[in-house]
Amino acid sequence: MSMSFTIEAEKRDEQGSSASRRLRRAGKLPAILYGADKDAVAITLDHNAMVHNLKEDAFYSHILSVKLDGKTEKAILRDVQRHPFKPTIYHVDLMRVSANQPIRVSVPLHFHNEEEAKGVKLGGGMVSRMINELEVECLPGDLPESIDIDVLEMDVGDTLHISELKLPEGVQSVALMHGEDYDYAVVSVVLPRAAKTDEEEGEEAEAEAAEAEGGEEAAGGEEASGDEAESEDKE
Repeated sequence: MSMSFTIEAEKRDEQGSSASRRLRRAGKLPAILYGADKDAVAITLDHNAMVHNLKEDAFYSHILSVKLDGKTEKAILRDVQRHPFKPTIYHVDLMRVSANQPIRVSVPLHFHNEEEAKGVKLGGGMVSRMINELEVECLPGDLPESIDIDVLEMDVGDTLHISELKLPEGVQSVALMHGEDYDYAVVSVVLPRAAKTDEEEGEEAEAEAAEAEGGEEAAGGEEASGDEAESEDKE
């Protein structure tokens, strides 16, 4: 079900660290609303309401409705400053959006059928996620709540890259805008380390033995060179 978020805001005249501390003691949160070729506005939000909203993953990738001075503006969450360990928010940045101007937002990835995946159920593998969100560019009206990824048919050794994701129409991956070198892996199915085959373990053992042998030869060569040099010194 699609979610919607409405934020009640008030303009604030006092700014600075002292004013911000007073606001927080009163249960308020200093914030700023900017963008869309309009002046930035210093605003105040309800702290507890914002804490509640931030518990929802969808809040980070949704178009928010900001009510200010009897008008509603559309915006997205751009930054949140938090206390290092207390459940306290220091400041919030909200950026206005325009219907005809593309925006860049990190959208959560939702993985489906992880336990039923072919490589998990039949191959004894496990699903390994490389990323849990994807930065996309699109018009505000095309912004998806999430991107669904079905791993049902993935076998052991399979890897899904960004270019293989099914993005909604009008939505582009920001990473791929930089070229093929940025086609990062998203998810793969791998064998747990303890489940490696005897053949794989044998190959690893051979490789380690070869490395060790090469190291011994190199050490032997260095020792021989040292003996020769010592002999020349004596002469």
